Amino acid sequence: MTGIGQAYEVFAGIFGALAVASVTGFVLDRLHRGRPLHPTIQNLNARIRAWWVMVVLIGIAFAFGAAGVIMLFGFVSFAALREFITLTPTRRGDHIALATGFFVVLPVQYWLIWINWYGLYSIFIPVYVFLLLPIIAALRGDTRDFIRRIAEVQWGLMISVFCVSHVPALLTLPIVGYGGHNLLLIAFLVLVVQASDVLQYIWGKLLGRHPIAPRLSPSKTIEGFAGGIISATLLGMALWRITPFPPLQAGLMALLITVMGFCGGLVMSAIKRDRGVKDWGQMIEGHGGMLDRLDSVIFSAPIFFHVTRYYWSG
Repeated sequence: MTGIGQAYEVFAGIFGALAVASVTGFVLDRLHRGRPLHPTIQNLNARIRAWWVMVVLIGIAFAFGAAGVIMLFGFVSFAALREFITLTPTRRGDHIALATGFFVVLPVQYWLIWINWYGLYSIFIPVYVFLLLPIIAALRGDTRDFIRRIAEVQWGLMISVFCVSHVPALLTLPIVGYGGHNLLLIAFLVLVVQASDVLQYIWGKLLGRHPIAPRLSPSKTIEGFAGGIISATLLGMALWRITPFPPLQAGLMALLITVMGFCGGLVMSAIKRDRGVKDWGQMIEGHGGMLDRLDSVIFSAPIFFHVTRYYWSG
């Protein structure tokens, strides 16, 4: 079976699970009709809606192959960068650097992935753009808070463009015996990492007693973290057939990306606390913006890409 065929088998399973979850959320909502809706039920239904949006968009992108996936994540990067910059204080002297980031750096990064120029897309932003943006800003002559302003723009590009672009970059990996199936690597990454987020939330509500980082995210608990990571690791092991990894290695990869996803969530929460906001935006009704949905993928995608490339790429 082709990679696309297997991908849609996976999506069929996800659609079935989401349908069951949606019915469950609807029933819980009806049971609470006439009473204040419990925050846990409200949050669960918001997460289910967010999952529907993500699954449908990724499914449509998969139908168009590599071009569709690259275009989708290019849009995702644009929306994420916009959210990041919106919450970042800027000055007039930053406008050319910001325009360069949105309309030059972002499309060039995804074009390099399209033509599979690994030697350049892997260093384009962290090396060349890192050096270019301060030069552009310095030529504007505005030195007030110069280091802070440039560092924030660079961070925005690293998080929103460089890290996110490693998801479609998985399509470029030449893995022996896995040709034409690379779409499934994206399905594995997104499914395991996003499932980990949901499972950590559920285990936290069921058993959570001890906050793991109360100042950053009071809802995250040690029990929720352990339960979610273990459950998502077992899920990754169960999905080994859609990967080039044997079962044990699939489980270890799932463990790695879920832990990195959790760390990504903490870092992004720290940035939001610094900005004094609860959510990055309101793109997904009732459940924040693009970066709120991507926080775990941002940190897990580059690690997943490079570990896979190092150990399994031909």
